Amino acid sequence: MTSLYEQAGVSIDAGQKAVNLMKEAVTATHGPNVLAGIGAFGGLFSLEGLLDGLARPTLVASTDGVGTKVKLAAALGRYRGIGHDIVNHCLNDIACAGEGVRPLFFLDYIASSQLAPEMVAEVVSGIAVACRAAGCALLGGETAEMPGVYRPAEFDLVGTVVGLLDAGRVFPRPTLATGDVLLGLPSAGAHTNGYSLIRKIFETTPLDAEFAGIGPLGDALLTPHRGYLPELARLREAGIAVQGLAHITGGGLVENLPRALPAGLTARLEPGSWPLPPLFRLIQQQGGVPDSEMRRVFNLGVGMVVIIKPEQAAAALETLAEGWRIGEVVEGDVLLWSG
Repeated sequence: MTSLYEQAGVSIDAGQKAVNLMKEAVTATHGPNVLAGIGAFGGLFSLEGLLDGLARPTLVASTDGVGTKVKLAAALGRYRGIGHDIVNHCLNDIACAGEGVRPLFFLDYIASSQLAPEMVAEVVSGIAVACRAAGCALLGGETAEMPGVYRPAEFDLVGTVVGLLDAGRVFPRPTLATGDVLLGLPSAGAHTNGYSLIRKIFETTPLDAEFAGIGPLGDALLTPHRGYLPELARLREAGIAVQGLAHITGGGLVENLPRALPAGLTARLEPGSWPLPPLFRLIQQQGGVPDSEMRRVFNLGVGMVVIIKPEQAAAALETLAEGWRIGEVVEGDVLLWSG
């Protein structure tokens, strides 16, 4: 017999099925520091053994979402990559707080009009894989079924990460100065930003349409947000003293790069110093988007900017294996574009 709650659009059984489907993936991210996780009213995470070598242990946290990219995932029925999106976005954000940030645990929130256990399990499995790769515990989360708030088959995804760092290593470093070099690390497509504009531009274009240098449009648009913790770890191991970091998300280089710089300093960028990926050329051509708006909406192929001393630029590029010298720090308060 159908319960009154089910008649109102909410299935308790579907929620429990989703938990059962995702449980193995979630618990695979747990180590000895997780004292209580999935199924508990609140996650418990011990800091025992994690504070050694930190003179001023400090927590850093970030919450974000993947925006309307979820609509493309729903349209194609491909959900696992969205889980990678939310984790890597949040991890990149806290990496910008200071040198050697260690992610501790992650929490997710999935809301939908009607709960599809298999869909939720796919999203959370993607989250778990990304967390495990970063040494981060997926400590818990919430799955909300809200008929009447979301349209049928629609869902939203939000995540929160908490990490640990030494307050004496916070960015930007006091030594960041004019003449410091900006290195750009390549993005993997549009990451998680600009999708409302992208969807409008391609609203009449089939997602399986193929474009030269891009492949199927849907594949290109659902490429997961890239995480940069491995590259940053390699720089640290090589003795490269990073002065600051800027994660290029919503607002593009125009809005995000200034956030990494102290007052009185800005950046001069050289647009031709890195290749504009074919996907962004297609977006601009199909949508008639002016350069100024492209720069304020998209990452344009640069997902993270690393600021270092000029004498370490060559060593840093060799250590990274991929990336470009895209500009330098200068005096001022307005971002400059040469050329």
